Amino acid sequence: MSDQAGHTAPKTSRRQGAGVATGSPRVVIADDQTLVRGGFRLILDLAGIPVVAEAPDGQQAVAAVLKHRPDIVLMDIRMPNMDGLEATRRIVAAARPAESGADTRIIILTTFDLDQYVYAALAAGASGFLLKDVSPEHLVAAVQLVRTGDALLAPSITRRLVERFAPRSADPGPTKRDLSSLTPRELEVLGLIARGMSNAELAAALTLSEATVKTHVARILTKLDLRDRVQAVVVAYETGLVAPAPALLDQPACRH
Repeated sequence: MSDQAGHTAPKTSRRQGAGVATGSPRVVIADDQTLVRGGFRLILDLAGIPVVAEAPDGQQAVAAVLKHRPDIVLMDIRMPNMDGLEATRRIVAAARPAESGADTRIIILTTFDLDQYVYAALAAGASGFLLKDVSPEHLVAAVQLVRTGDALLAPSITRRLVERFAPRSADPGPTKRDLSSLTPRELEVLGLIARGMSNAELAAALTLSEATVKTHVARILTKLDLRDRVQAVVVAYETGLVAPAPALLDQPACRH
């Protein structure tokens, strides 16, 4: 693990609970390829987003998060010593008992969108994923979006990913939840979230105001102890609330 040499990261205000983030998000980049880390760091530096540490493997990524408490981790899946999936699990687990990583959100870096490891990372608590050939503008926008507490949810890709792997996942993951605490309206909202609807689309479909929709979504996340909408999508499929499209189940998985 290496702190960013020759760069001094400005101090920023950290979020308190569910409050609004202020200042620039602080980032840790975890990838075993030096060129990838350097390229992402350059893009973020030019956007005024400080990279407080880099890590070539998952073990050092976890250590960096515990030391620096960044807002965002850009996490590669396949790394030596400890992969990004296990690192994600440990960072999320560390946030619960000790709140040491409570403000840290994880964006998975991947080569393919339909990847079982990416699905498992989302189920473990990652807030979304980016393809490694992401444009600079999209990378910066993604970091800023996830830092606010929202999920990096590309509806079509995320839904295809979950539909492809949730029914056949041997490990139900930490997102397995009992939906009995949800009201009928909340179950309806959760099902539509799983179909990829935005708050505006939910409001139109249910003839509700966006404020009311946001309240329903917040209650769903609170009742099910979920970090964001990505985990809500996973839960909806894993519990059987939403059924995957049969045609997608027979598609071959992308392999590296």
